[in-house]
Amino acid sequence: MLKSKKHVFWEAAVITVVIFLAGLLFGMLVETSNSSKVSQLYIKSEISLTDAMATATLTEGFDFDCKIIKKSNIDFANRVYEEAITLEEYEDAGLLTENLMFLHKKYDLLRTLIWTSNQNSFDRCDNYDLLIYLYEVETEDTVKQATQNVWSKILYDVKINHKDDILLLPIAADQNLTSLDLLISQYDVKEFPALIINNDNVLYEIDSVSGVESLLN
Repeated sequence: MLKSKKHVFWEAAVITVVIFLAGLLFGMLVETSNSSKVSQLYIKSEISLTDAMATATLTEGFDFDCKIIKKSNIDFANRVYEEAITLEEYEDAGLLTENLMFLHKKYDLLRTLIWTSNQNSFDRCDNYDLLIYLYEVETEDTVKQATQNVWSKILYDVKINHKDDILLLPIAADQNLTSLDLLISQYDVKEFPALIINNDNVLYEIDSVSGVESLLN
């Protein structure tokens, strides 16, 4: 009987070790896969950042038709927006947090660059709406987090309703980016979240899609 019990004990121990090692191996494979995905997203951000700098130089240096400028800026911003959504999905899943925060900062810099490159072309053409959504990514204030979630959904719906006529740039304002801080001070933004519409109106409260749409051109 004692021998039988020992046999059962060793079988259970072996099974436990096998399950543990299998779980560890699976975890390593998932981590490797996640690292690969983040690396691909990082490469995309590098390409987008370089592309944004080249686009800014071209739009400032040549007298392009306003229809071309509008389509180019909106298409480019939409592409960056989609890449950033992928980043947010990784963040929500809690994957590689430190690396993702660096990527988040890079995308905020990229969207800040798009904002600055649109200053002159927007004033000259005035044939699309420019929405700058400033929020805090690192806030621990649950009320502010809830407010920002509501704002994100409202602005996403506004963007869907006017996808070919709106350039929407969500930017985290608490990333210690000098260029972004200068822009924020230029518009005298006092708190977050805040929404700057067409480089003019600064809103600290939005409650509906129609409310935002009423302020568009």
